[in-house]
Parts: sequence; C-alpha cells; structure tokens
Amino acid sequence: MAFENSPFRQTAQPQGYAAPQVEVDQGLRSFMLGVYNNMVVGLGISGLVALGINMAVTSGTAVLNYKGVPLNQLGVALYMGWFKWVLMFAPLAFIFVFSFRMDRMSAASARSMFWAFAAVMGASMSVLLIAFTGASVVRVFFITSATFGGLSLYGYTTKRSLSGMGSFLIMGLIGIIIASLVNLFLASSALQFAISVLGVLIFAGLTAYDTQKLKEMYLYSGFDGEAAAKMSINGALTLYLDFINMFQFLLQLFGDRR
Repeated sequence: MAFENSPFRQTAQPQGYAAPQVEVDQGLRSFMLGVYNNMVVGLGISGLVALGINMAVTSGTAVLNYKGVPLNQLGVALYMGWFKWVLMFAPLAFIFVFSFRMDRMSAASARSMFWAFAAVMGASMSVLLIAFTGASVVRVFFITSATFGGLSLYGYTTKRSLSGMGSFLIMGLIGIIIASLVNLFLASSALQFAISVLGVLIFAGLTAYDTQKLKEMYLYSGFDGEAAAKMSINGALTLYLDFINMFQFLLQLFGDRR
C-alpha cells in the first residue's frame, strides 16, 4: 500500500534521508489534522443550526401538535408545506456546486462554501429533532463518533490496501440512493430497515476507504500551499458526508421515534 512505491521509502537509506522523511510525516500529520479540524467545525455548524431551528419552530404560539411536539407557524411552513422539499434537496444542490466549481475556487472560498453547506445540512437535519427524541439523537451521535473515529483510525494506520473496496462501495451507495428515492413513495418500513442496515455498512467502509485515500493523495501528489489547503477542504467534505450519512442511518435503526 501507501509507501511501497513512494520516493521517500528506500531499502538502503542514504545519509540525510531522515530529515525529508520527518518533513513528510509532519506534513501528513498537519494535513490530516486540518482535514479533521474542518470536518469538526462543519459538524458543529450543522448541530448549532439544527438546534437553533428546532428552538425557533417550537417557541411561541403553537398551531399544530406533531407527535407531542408543539410547532408554531414557522414549523408548519418548514416541515408540513412545500418548503420541506427545499430543505430536503438543498444540500444536494451544494454538492453539485462543489463538484463543478471546486477547481476554480480559492481555498478560502472553498472553506466558506463548505461551512455554508454545513449550515444548510443542519437546517435539513433539524427535522430529526422533531421525529426523534433528543436523548436518542445525542446517544446515536456519540455512537457514530466512536464508530467513525475507530474506522478512520483503521484507514489511516492499516498497511492493507483498501482500494479494492472502492468500486464495490460506490455501487452500493448508488443502490441505496435509488432505493431511498423509491421508498419516498412506497413508505415501506421493511425496505427502510434494509436501507439503513446497508447504509451503515457502506458508510463504515467508506470512512476507512476515504481516510486511506486522503492519506495516499497527500503522499503521492506533492501538493503544498493553496492546492493542499483546497485538498484539505475537499477531504473534510468527504469525511463529513461519511459521518452524517452513517449518523442518519444509525438513527433510523436505534433512534427513539416520537
């Protein structure tokens, strides 16, 4: 895997080899730390936005009681009217923007776009605080954090190549996206359970796979400065999506619905 063909790995290490190797190791640690820091900031933004919207839609005069949760006029407009479709698909629009404009963005613009995306995702996920109890949301969040941390650490430290998993996982991801769209109309609980189980497995695999891929991209690309900063934001987005999707699927399995 990672270092087998690297110019920094040699059978016989000449004098002076240690210094550039140390620089590479320090650069890799700094790069991955930047990825995780940006990801954590994104998760924090999403959580704060979701909590803020939840407080906004449940305060004041209630006009509808939804599963024991009193919703005001804003809550009814967000979750019961046509605007719910905007909340649902707005994050997807941001992903398309990232895909087509990332190469032309500066690192600062990409970071701002990522944080805006995290805010929109938080707004979209605010409905989870209506559908599930707050205690179960917190519990599943910590389960997801522990699972994600262990899988990402495995992807970073393992010497086994995970590249063979990539195509299989992407095919599985496409499958659950199609199945999820179909289930919007079928509303089958059995299909939703199957989608959730497969979703957890697929994003667990993607967490390890994407972490290893980011590590190898840094080692082989030779990027630095602006290019490395942009790659860090792109990596943060990738791992953020792995975390968020795993969290939502685990919540479907283990969350307590109202």
